[in-house]
Amino acid sequence: MSATVVILALTVLVSVLAFRDRRLFDTLAFEPFVVHARRDLHRFVTHALVHADWPHLFVNMYVLYGFGPFVEGYLTGLTPLPGSWLFVILYVTAAVVACVPGYGRHKHDPRYRAVGASGAVSAVLFAHILILPTAEVGLFLLPIGLPSAVFGALYLIYEGTMHRRGGDHVAHDAHLMGALHGVLFMVVLRPALVPAFFRSLTELLPG
Repeated sequence: MSATVVILALTVLVSVLAFRDRRLFDTLAFEPFVVHARRDLHRFVTHALVHADWPHLFVNMYVLYGFGPFVEGYLTGLTPLPGSWLFVILYVTAAVVACVPGYGRHKHDPRYRAVGASGAVSAVLFAHILILPTAEVGLFLLPIGLPSAVFGALYLIYEGTMHRRGGDHVAHDAHLMGALHGVLFMVVLRPALVPAFFRSLTELLPG
């Protein structure tokens, strides 16, 4: 069984349990104030296993299932480690990195909390974009698509704009950090992806 499927199944299981058990939800959620006060460092990872509601869970798992298997397969053979191990490392480290801005800003705010795998999933998505920048990315259930590099650019613009505006109770900075981490993780493992990415972009130019 692939690491992607294991992560997906575990996330769905824990999220559903947390929907029914508020104490479990509170134990796993990312709360910078609690992390700072009690050194509950596990929350940097466990927040990715719980979600605010069913739509939140569905969107993250939909994207993970759509892009995770390819990225996991691509990682196989890049190092002596199995591709599934590298994928888990990518996913878990992205979950941690995605929390860093929120921790820095809110470690003295007892009201702030965040949940969801969005940061980790963003890392997987942008790893895929770096590998296949011209591949068509479908917009969920709609019968339209965009080149993945274009989709990624629009995603970054949207997340950056919403982060600057604030006020919608979504950790857009976590999405941005996850995306950056996914790109850097892949570049470290295979620097040749960078020139290959820009060469592929020429295919999108008219003429």
